[in-house]
Amino acid sequence: MTPIHAAQSLKGCVTAPHHLAAQSGLRVLQEGGNAIEAMVAAAASIAVVYPHMNSLGGDAFWLISQPGKEPIAIDACGGAAMNATRDFYANQGHQRIPDRGPLAALTVAGTIAGWELALKIARNAGGSMPLSRLFEDAISYAGDGVTITGSQASAVGAKADELSSVPGFSNAFLKDGRVPASGDIQRFPRLRATFERLAYAGLQDFYHGDLARCMSSDLEGLGSPLRIEDFEAYQARIVPPLQLETGGTRLFNFPPPTQGLASLLILGVFNRLNISEADGYDYVHGLVEATKQAFYIRNNYVTDPSYMPSPATDFLSPERIAEMVGRIDMQRASDWHLRAANGDTVWMGACDSSGLMVSFIQSIYWEFGSGVVLRESGVTWQNRGTSFTLEDGSLQQLEPGRKPFHTLNPAMAEFSDGRRVVYGTMGGDGQPQTQATLFTRYANYRQDLQQAISSPRWVLGRRWGDDNTKLKIEQGFDPSVYDALLKAGHDIDVVSPMSELMGHAGGIVLHPGGLIEGASDPRSDGRAACL
Repeated sequence: MTPIHAAQSLKGCVTAPHHLAAQSGLRVLQEGGNAIEAMVAAAASIAVVYPHMNSLGGDAFWLISQPGKEPIAIDACGGAAMNATRDFYANQGHQRIPDRGPLAALTVAGTIAGWELALKIARNAGGSMPLSRLFEDAISYAGDGVTITGSQASAVGAKADELSSVPGFSNAFLKDGRVPASGDIQRFPRLRATFERLAYAGLQDFYHGDLARCMSSDLEGLGSPLRIEDFEAYQARIVPPLQLETGGTRLFNFPPPTQGLASLLILGVFNRLNISEADGYDYVHGLVEATKQAFYIRNNYVTDPSYMPSPATDFLSPERIAEMVGRIDMQRASDWHLRAANGDTVWMGACDSSGLMVSFIQSIYWEFGSGVVLRESGVTWQNRGTSFTLEDGSLQQLEPGRKPFHTLNPAMAEFSDGRRVVYGTMGGDGQPQTQATLFTRYANYRQDLQQAISSPRWVLGRRWGDDNTKLKIEQGFDPSVYDALLKAGHDIDVVSPMSELMGHAGGIVLHPGGLIEGASDPRSDGRAACL
């Protein structure tokens, strides 16, 4: 097979899992906008063209890197409604939070506040594009229409029976009552009006204006615990990213309530295993076992940071990482009895000619989130609050105002030779694993960025569209790898090559001389678009 290499440029690049979103960002760069503005344009477009993965009614996280400055992180994750108490659900006969429907729509959507905060940083970096320009493509796609991808058609087909009775879902995502086909045209006229409203009134209208009152009224009428007061109280905020230095490279990821700690721990543990080459048994086994160690920490300690007894940085100490390494047997698979985290999302990256870089992730949690599509605004609301439990004393116990556990975690790295990299993927438990595979292939074993993404992957745990927690591994590795994994005790499930189960990864590298390389996952509908 002829190798596919990363796209290259000296002027700028945007990578996204849908080509139209990448194109929206690229157009902004072409017109003189910066990487943050390009990302907002891409994020707006992808909320229209990839609606099973994300929406304005979801959350987002940003890592932003500027030349000569420390990276900054934007937490645009909404907390639970003040009415979202355990009694609220118990009094309605629920022993657990419903996965879908209005009762699953219990957290504020933070993504729009994140766009607003990011654009303040963009203006400080010289950005000046108005919202009307940044939303131009999203407004066009929502009003004039766009073709449905195979990924979306498949998701609707898989979830139509479950979601068809959820308010707003059928009108928004079915076509004359049937599951749409790939290539059908979809339009979202109410969502178009919402984008036009935001462009005219400003992004704060989502939380303090007519749009906020409209959405909160619709949610309350459907039975959600969210109220206008929850919208008005919300703010995105800048937080310090987590970081870990290993092998002469500074790795950055997002702090709790995300699983960014697990992503850093996997790399920290793996780099101490001293594995000599990629893609053999030792490589796969080593990363899988590092994942198990990291997920034990994640599942037992990571939650809203206000509720953690010790900071996440404590787990990144050399002593804690050494303890995890010591529990790995390179000849045998350890037990795997941990819960799996579901999740669907989009990761996107951008870099401009000034060296401003963005690692961005946006999500509504499960495919189509709660399934609720608000009648007036056309906004699909997330179900991120279903990661809470109603169990007294649980790590993820529901409390009003508390942030839910998040699988989302954008990644970034700074190399000692001056290279900077942004990278990430969609997909629940798969996010830290795919990040580790992508990064180690590129950084440790000198694979081309595109090769590192395109090569066969695996994921341990439940993934999008799947219910089992086996080690799912794509075809394409040497046959001896599968045999050795089985012999070591791994419960493997070999799946077809380029499986969407493996997520939609992407990355951008900025070299010291100004060369920009961008890569996108062939498992997605995306592209790396360079100037």
